[in-house]
This record gives sequence, C-alpha cells and structure tokens, in this order.
Amino acid sequence: MLAKIKQYFKEVKTEFKHVNWLSKEEAIKYTLLVIGFSVSTSIFLGLFDFIFSQALSQFIL
Repeated sequence: MLAKIKQYFKEVKTEFKHVNWLSKEEAIKYTLLVIGFSVSTSIFLGLFDFIFSQALSQFIL
C-alpha cells in the first residue's frame, strides 16, 4: 500500500515537469481578460434585467 502511494507521488512529480506553465505576464493578461469579460457580461445582463423589469412593471400597473 505504501509503495503504491510513493509510486503515485513519484509519477505526479514527473508529470509536473511536462506541464507548460504560464509566465507571470501571461497569467496577469488572462486574469484581466476574464475579469473584463465577467464585468462586461454582468453589465449587459443587468441592463437587460432592468429594461425587462421596467417593461413588465408597465404592463402590470
């Protein structure tokens, strides 16, 4: 059992050497891109929610 666990972590360490890690600049760029897209989407959806709620309140009242 213990030998299998050791083997597992040895293989994990080997696989981590094959990973193509992002540079700091790339990570910052992609993070800002995701944040910008999220903010844009939330503004877009919030605007439509406001418009539809106003239109619906006109029909109800």
